[in-house]
Amino acid sequence: MWKYREQLSYYQKLRRSIYEILRDSLERRLMKTSLIDSFYSYLKNGVKYIFVDKSELKPKSKKMERESEFFNTFLVVICEGRLSSQLKNYIRFFPENSVIKKNLRHLPKFSLYKRFHQNLRHFESPGFLDFVEDLSDIDYALLIQPDPSVKKKNRYSLTHFHVKIDWPIADAAQDLAKYLRYIQNDLYENGDKEARILQNKLFEYYGCHHSVGGRRTAGLIAAQLLRKSDSISTVFVSSSESRIMYKYSERGVSKFFLIRFDEKQIAALCKAHDLTAAFVKTHFMYETKGLYLGILEAAYKHTSHSKPPRDGKLRKVKPAYNWLSLRNEFLHPRLESPHVAPIRCNWVYSLDD
Repeated sequence: MWKYREQLSYYQKLRRSIYEILRDSLERRLMKTSLIDSFYSYLKNGVKYIFVDKSELKPKSKKMERESEFFNTFLVVICEGRLSSQLKNYIRFFPENSVIKKNLRHLPKFSLYKRFHQNLRHFESPGFLDFVEDLSDIDYALLIQPDPSVKKKNRYSLTHFHVKIDWPIADAAQDLAKYLRYIQNDLYENGDKEARILQNKLFEYYGCHHSVGGRRTAGLIAAQLLRKSDSISTVFVSSSESRIMYKYSERGVSKFFLIRFDEKQIAALCKAHDLTAAFVKTHFMYETKGLYLGILEAAYKHTSHSKPPRDGKLRKVKPAYNWLSLRNEFLHPRLESPHVAPIRCNWVYSLDD
């Protein structure tokens, strides 16, 4: 299990500080790539953008939509420490998919190929975020971790692309169920029915319905697998079906999505935070064709049913009880306003429900 900051050595604290700066920088860029750029892609192609419904943000939602080619999808894994070679059976990163020019030349539509140089893959490079964005729409995952090929300590790099996540759902569910003390050894020790329930609950633990597939399943499987590491990690998943960017980290589960504001809602937001309408529109809103758009983050916490019991004793799973509950909602500022902090914005459970 990973350690809290106060348990780290001075050098480990430095590494975590760099990691958190990297994660914050990526989060801001990936929010734009996933949500804002996708919206304008819909607009450019004359396709109606369907905004996320409140019901989809509540526990156990199972609404399903069609995927769209206009929504930017990706899976990005960031690890504070170097991934153990023992994980290569499940997170497949090899020399063949390392980020070097010889491997990148085979990628179609990779515009940065001719200008690629090895330093571009390092976090401190001015073009790093552009490089990540350019590679983000490639199938499978991108892996960012401390670079083992350089002598400089704590240098984070995009080390691998086209990374497959290959861990069976049943194994991931068994791992989580043992941690939560619902089973002693084996997923099927209490019968097939309970095994299915525990597999469904694995998806709920990560804020998804068990019917989802593809990139979202790979993302939550990666998050569960990385819990075995002795350092923290973050997984970002952008889904075209849900039109949501998911974030899995040591802080829990977050969902980022676009919402529309009207003048009345903006006025209420201004009153709640003692702000002017001009300030909110300038620093939080994306205005287009009479619409005011904002990026909302719904942050979730795990309930007592999805935390290990204090007495450490085995317990029975109760399917009716939620494993997640909404903790907070934040409206994020525009990328152009890094000096502005997010503000609370109650939308999922607002009074007009």
